[in-house]
Amino acid sequence: MRTLCASTLIGEFFVIGFAGLVATQMTELSEVTIWTVSGIGMLLSLLLCGMLTRPGGVQLGWALQAALIAAGFVVPTMFFLGAVFAALWWASVHFGRKIDEAKARWAAQSETVGEAAGKPA
Repeated sequence: MRTLCASTLIGEFFVIGFAGLVATQMTELSEVTIWTVSGIGMLLSLLLCGMLTRPGGVQLGWALQAALIAAGFVVPTMFFLGAVFAALWWASVHFGRKIDEAKARWAAQSETVGEAAGKPA
């Protein structure tokens, strides 16, 4: 799960940065405000890559997805991009967990086969 989710978060890092660039041209907000908010979002996306295996990491990822969608109030295209990344986040979590479960089953089976053959795994 960690690899898929981290890949999604790295993609979001770039999207948040590009959205900041677009927001400086499209809105009346000050550049300091735009880059403070964008910088926090970009930093959070990077920090979450390391927090995915810790309790609450996936939930913080969902909060970031909600923030990306909410960014559509400043840059309307972010409604669409936020929804796309929320779908990618769901797929990363869902299928990542399935892959982790399959790896664990495979490891348990290979350990069992090794013990049955009289060899340590």
